[in-house]
Amino acid sequence: MFHVKAIALETVALPTPLRRPMLVRDLFHGAVAAALFVLALPVMILAMLVVKMTSRGPAIYQQTRSGRGGVPFTIYKIRTMRSDAEKDGRPQWSTRGDSRITLVGRFLRATHIDELPQLWNVLSGEMSLVGPRPERPEIIAVLRQEIAGYDRRLAVKPGITGFAQIHLPPDETTNCVRRKLTYDLFYIHRAGIVFDFGILVCTALKVVGLKAVYRRK
Repeated sequence: MFHVKAIALETVALPTPLRRPMLVRDLFHGAVAAALFVLALPVMILAMLVVKMTSRGPAIYQQTRSGRGGVPFTIYKIRTMRSDAEKDGRPQWSTRGDSRITLVGRFLRATHIDELPQLWNVLSGEMSLVGPRPERPEIIAVLRQEIAGYDRRLAVKPGITGFAQIHLPPDETTNCVRRKLTYDLFYIHRAGIVFDFGILVCTALKVVGLKAVYRRK
């Protein structure tokens, strides 16, 4: 129902998304985020305590990301890496088997518990539950030089989850980003409450290990 083959996406010419009223959609996202934040608060507190007891550094990780229109905002996550993960000052993506990720961090990433504080970003109006993955301004500056039309994904608020995120693995190379951009533009052109609800359902299935339910061949 929500699966779109990559080969089909990569051959579709996607027009610039039309401006449309987003108030109802934002209210939907805000209401769901508020409910989830209350339900997830005990889990977040417990995870933060475990992180604080098992590694040095703050339990909450803050980082500048680019929001709608490229406006910077501070994103919040539960820390999953060593506090000196970027001690050389160079922004870099996480990779498979990344040695910077702590033992507890691997569990938090696998269960996506580390993403829960972003519900506050949704309540603050900086993010949506569903949308393109928020990226760092420093990395965007590089990607826009290498990928034509990359800035078009900034037409909507970034999301905690998204159409690209439920189908594709985390970014590790420019080619990964190029492929994800196609999914992001597909989503932006069709964004709406029904589509968003479907992506949220698929996200829940993915979290509990039932990705095959919506990933039809």
